[in-house]
Amino acid sequence: MNSSGRHISVWTASAFVVSSMIGTGVFTSLGFQLKDIQSVFPLMMLWIVGGIVALFGALTYSEIGSALPRSGGEYHLLSRIIHPSIGFAGGLVSATVGFSAPAVLAAMALGSYLTALFPELSPTLVGSVFIIMFHILHGKKLYWGTIFQDWTTAIKIGLILLFIIAGLLVSDVQPISVLPKPGDGNMILSSGFAVGLVWVSYAYTGWNSSVYIAGEMKEPEVDIPRSILLSTSFVMLLYVLLNFIFLYTTPLQELIGEVEVGYISGQHVFGYKGAKVIALGISFLLISTVSSYVYIGPRIMKTMGEDYKYLRLLSKTDDQGIPVYAFWVQLVICLLFILSSSFEQVLMYTGISLILTTTATVFSVFILRIKEPGLHRPYRTWGYPWTPIFFILVNLWILYYTFLEQTFESIVGMGIVILSFGLYYLGRNFK
Repeated sequence: MNSSGRHISVWTASAFVVSSMIGTGVFTSLGFQLKDIQSVFPLMMLWIVGGIVALFGALTYSEIGSALPRSGGEYHLLSRIIHPSIGFAGGLVSATVGFSAPAVLAAMALGSYLTALFPELSPTLVGSVFIIMFHILHGKKLYWGTIFQDWTTAIKIGLILLFIIAGLLVSDVQPISVLPKPGDGNMILSSGFAVGLVWVSYAYTGWNSSVYIAGEMKEPEVDIPRSILLSTSFVMLLYVLLNFIFLYTTPLQELIGEVEVGYISGQHVFGYKGAKVIALGISFLLISTVSSYVYIGPRIMKTMGEDYKYLRLLSKTDDQGIPVYAFWVQLVICLLFILSSSFEQVLMYTGISLILTTTATVFSVFILRIKEPGLHRPYRTWGYPWTPIFFILVNLWILYYTFLEQTFESIVGMGIVILSFGLYYLGRNFK
């Protein structure tokens, strides 16, 4: 793509990173984490450890993404560095589970929050309508899509900051302490903590979003690391503060096993009527999340279509450079997800599959350094080799305990990756 086709600034890229990360996960995860962990210090450490892992992953992605700046994310990077089959599998997982599924999860959560306010609505119908609407918006007009992304992300951050500030001013609070107590150390090393990190990992999903649109960024060598690192650090701070407010204002028993933790906590922070306004705000926040995932996913399909003849249709673009057919394929995948799966199932499958692909991508930084030591690297991973090693080891630890505790979901998540390999070798017969 020539320079005239590069239209995304560092601010818009950062907006995509922030809006991709903040949304469904942070407003749904705590209720499920409380099933296994009911001590405040380990709960806070979940979000801190998860943030550090995401940040270390972002540091590594910044190096390989700025050295090899092309849209396509894991598909492009893994194909280029390791092998086309691994890149194909990573790309297929990213395009389907990685972006279509989170878009669906955000739409499902949006439907739940809106039906809490308007019981006559159907969560599935609401989610489907917004999925269709954003595919039309981003699949038709490039300008309005990016403008919407910038402004909704700004409003999203404002709403979260309002929630945090108001929560700190509440007088009727819970008697909690963020300091560690006896037994917390063992809890952090337990299988429950590891499984809880799957939910946190999903909440941080999106820290690598600007890598997927590198080919459309004005200055990818500079803007990729800036957008990823600043956005990830900022979101980690917001996540820790927001979850502290949930625990600080709301009795634990009200939150355990609940999806709509933001609405429940909002009743204690703003009162019953105020919570309804906040629920509308969270709904708007989730709208931005749906938008960002819908926008990015087809870019991966487009890049794969450029490289494989039997997928060539996905690379077709209109006069604005929008991959129209890829948007239609993603829309069909999203509707299949939203009409056939439960929220918990989709989230666990997604979390496991994405941990596998991001771990492989972070590992590829070692291979690239060995294979191409003279490659121009505008940015080098801070703390190398320890930062990528930490990322890989923590994720392997998560996968090990998740397989023990959530065997069926783990098999399905890994099965998605294995199926992607099979489709690659099957598709080679149609080249």
